[in-house]
Amino acid sequence: MDIQLKGKRALITGSSSGLGEAIAKMLASEGAMVIIHGRNLKRAEDIAAEINASGGSATVAIGDLATDEGADAVATAALSSGPVDILVNNAGVTSHKSWGEASTEDWLALYNTNVVSYVRMIQRIVPQMKELGWGRLIHIGGGLAIQPIKEQPHYNATLAARHNMSVSLARQLKETGITSNIVSPGAIINPMVEQWLERAAPKFGWGTDMEEIKYKAVQELIPNDTSRFGTPEEIAGAVVYLCSRFADYISGSVLRVDGGTIRCL
Repeated sequence: MDIQLKGKRALITGSSSGLGEAIAKMLASEGAMVIIHGRNLKRAEDIAAEINASGGSATVAIGDLATDEGADAVATAALSSGPVDILVNNAGVTSHKSWGEASTEDWLALYNTNVVSYVRMIQRIVPQMKELGWGRLIHIGGGLAIQPIKEQPHYNATLAARHNMSVSLARQLKETGITSNIVSPGAIINPMVEQWLERAAPKFGWGTDMEEIKYKAVQELIPNDTSRFGTPEEIAGAVVYLCSRFADYISGSVLRVDGGTIRCL
């Protein structure tokens, strides 16, 4: 299937590792020229080199999106070799502090990193998309935006803000040829999650085999209709779809990729 991404340039924030890395690699495999973003130059260059070695096309943009100066640096680097057709806002951090632990400073810092950083890149990239008459804005949200839990309230709130912001932006971009959508992951497995599961297994009595541990953790902590964790590649696939020509009629939507974790229509 030709999803017509050849020649499109895509900036994926927070793509020097994890979910962003998987998104960048899949977009590159579909012919997009990707811009790897991170704060660590070597890590970003290593991912770009891997993509280039496999026949893809990748460059690097470095900067801290929690600051205006960092966002300026990233936008300048991204646009230096041509227009950006696709912006995937993925960069962010999590926090496991509770209501009693998270200070107002924690709330402000997390909102700046997880929401205002998205706004910074939108403001710097969308104007030239309007000149192109085409563009894709994909924002990574999360199930906790829809179904929040009592823990990490400041993190839950930033995800909800991302969802709201993306839909508002879709309304603003009416008839521009630019779409704005959310991809909302469920619980995604990665090396850090596996390490946490391994440490937590004795406490919960989940056994010692990693596959058994993952299955029992899903049943007890994040029950869903697939009875498993998701993978970064499954999230990347949803992003690639929304970037494709087959998603021209989708804007202001939330695409949940969570195995049925969220119990609502």
